[in-house]
Amino acid sequence: MPAHLLGPHVVGQRIVVRRLVPGETGPTGGPAFTDILGVCTSWADGFAVIERESGEQVTVPVAEIVSGKPVPPRPNVRLRIGVREAELLSAAIFPGTTSEPLGEWVLFDHEVSVRRRPNSALAIGDPGVGLTEAIDRVEAFYRTRHKRPRVKIEVGSDVEEAVVARGWVEDVTVEFQLAGLAATRRLLPAPVEDARMETVGSGDAQVLINLGEHARIMGTLERDWLAIHDLEVAESHRRQGLATKALATLLEWGAERGARAAWLHVETSNDPGLALYAGLGFTEHHRCRYYSSPTP
Repeated sequence: MPAHLLGPHVVGQRIVVRRLVPGETGPTGGPAFTDILGVCTSWADGFAVIERESGEQVTVPVAEIVSGKPVPPRPNVRLRIGVREAELLSAAIFPGTTSEPLGEWVLFDHEVSVRRRPNSALAIGDPGVGLTEAIDRVEAFYRTRHKRPRVKIEVGSDVEEAVVARGWVEDVTVEFQLAGLAATRRLLPAPVEDARMETVGSGDAQVLINLGEHARIMGTLERDWLAIHDLEVAESHRRQGLATKALATLLEWGAERGARAAWLHVETSNDPGLALYAGLGFTEHHRCRYYSSPTP
């Protein structure tokens, strides 16, 4: 009986194994052993394949594994990002967005889009003035543009207490989720080779991917960060794996352009979405909540 609980279920996980080295003698005269650390990419037909961090693939006969266990993923330094810096990545998704600073707050406005993200104040950080005055300025900024004032705040912050006290209305709560690109790609199926890809706008930083007429996804590259957004699957074709195929195709596109980490927003009421991303290694970084002024 092997002294480990490894098996096909660890495919896609980072593991460490100790294996016997046939024909060699250890320093004390007994059997020789060696340790292998990496991601298990296959466990079948009596062999385990482990990919080291260098990319080297090591094939190990299961019979030679004397011990082993899963280990936590290697921390991705890109995931050590602050809340404000993380939320500022959203600006790249909406080309044409203009902004005005208010201390560390950023007031965003988009002439065409009516969506929340490019038409709300990112109220995270120090506005440089008192909260009452800061909220007054946010209201004035959007009212001069004939828009309902809206803020995006970190859940549980002093700003949230201030806008609630002024009677602002809660819109929606979203999780900002992160994952290392390499780790997530190992958990996805192969990219769809005949997917239709369309570059959005100028340059090569934003793409729309269509899987036939039933699924689509968009991605935006900002430095080595890949934003995942606008994932849609026709209701009649859900639970058929199209979402993961779309994600696999997008992450392949991002990896080819140097992306190292992926991020997305998902509403906390979206249970299917939360389950999908949790299964692919995405973890919650923080939560934000949108509020609108009590009067349009």
